[in-house]
Amino acid sequence: RFGLHPLTVEDIVNTTQRPKMEEFDDYIYVVIRMLYFGSNSGELVNEQVSLIIGDKFVISFQEPGEDVFESVRARIRNNRGRVRKMKADYLAYTLMDCVVDNYFLVLERLGETLEELEDQIVENPDPDSMKKIHRMKREILHVRKAVWPLREELAAILRSESPIINEPTYAYFRDVHDHAIRVIDTIETYRDVLIGMHDTYLSSVSNRMNEVMKLLTIIATIFIPLTFFVGVYGMNFDYMPELRWR
Repeated sequence: RFGLHPLTVEDIVNTTQRPKMEEFDDYIYVVIRMLYFGSNSGELVNEQVSLIIGDKFVISFQEPGEDVFESVRARIRNNRGRVRKMKADYLAYTLMDCVVDNYFLVLERLGETLEELEDQIVENPDPDSMKKIHRMKREILHVRKAVWPLREELAAILRSESPIINEPTYAYFRDVHDHAIRVIDTIETYRDVLIGMHDTYLSSVSNRMNEVMKLLTIIATIFIPLTFFVGVYGMNFDYMPELRWR
């Protein structure tokens, strides 16, 4: 009915696509990764959202589960803002903007976890801290994989000369592009912080080991002379100085 290319349909069904933008004669195909923490599991969820942007329609495909589009639905239902007055390209921008803005909420939560983990490593490093660091690295890596190609995708939209995207909407897409760059910068900062935390943990463990070795060295220094005397005077010899002295 909408004349979608078979390759587009294949990409929609295959939900492991990286963010990208493809132009066709009568529509634009956009893939974006939606990140959020599940309300029940509390784990980071990485889902694919596919958008078909036509001249007078937008088709969105997403995986079953939660999403971040409730604010858009509320604006449409209540006829608030520009979403009911602008064209299809503005609706597509609104959906993409919701996804990108939710990245900041995800990063804020990851940042709070990083702060707690850093305090724990400084005060009382334990083996569980290393596990938490590796788990945080995996989550940051998932976020980076989802967000890093988004900058190229939005840049391609800004370079596009498709008649589907109207001139006033480019300003909104530039704003989303700026937000994506800020998200990427924050992710890189978190990666550097994790590397620093890993080094801090190893330094803390090394310092604790040095303290233990220092204590053992003191104890050994005290008992080595006593051990020497016990070894000398404990030998089974009859003629020895001081052996029969009063």
